[in-house]
Amino acid sequence: MPVPEFVAALRRHVGHAPLWLSGVSVVVRDDDGRLLLTRRADNGRWAVVSGVLEPGEEPGPAALREVREETGVDAELERITSVDVTGPITYPNGDVAQYLDVCFLARYVGGAAAVSDDENLEVAWFSPEEVPSDLTPSSRLRLEKALQDVPEAWFQR
Repeated sequence: MPVPEFVAALRRHVGHAPLWLSGVSVVVRDDDGRLLLTRRADNGRWAVVSGVLEPGEEPGPAALREVREETGVDAELERITSVDVTGPITYPNGDVAQYLDVCFLARYVGGAAAVSDDENLEVAWFSPEEVPSDLTPSSRLRLEKALQDVPEAWFQR
């Protein structure tokens, strides 16, 4: 799984110590209401598209970049649906990270859904009723909040 160069540079200094990183996630829906999910290579579980922001990168463009890089799909952002913090995540190589995540709801506008990088094993569309049971807990929260169809973003109060 590729690690952004700025994270690799930090890791050369801090080893596996916990890093606090900013991330984005995207709940992509098509015109039929289906949801775009990826099966992650690092844990084998289904998840919404997500990724790390590069230094200085705006969350909106980063979200669209991640959707395109991971799935080959083009999307249009509709709104922010939630802002949350993950628990600490320990990766197979021993690295530990925790993420501040800004989640967007997006509408599919083009492209064919397919694995487009080495971060994912599968990419597929699911109806909300057919979401896989092995969805990551953070993705379950993000889907729940995005599909409420309320104008305000959710965050811990």
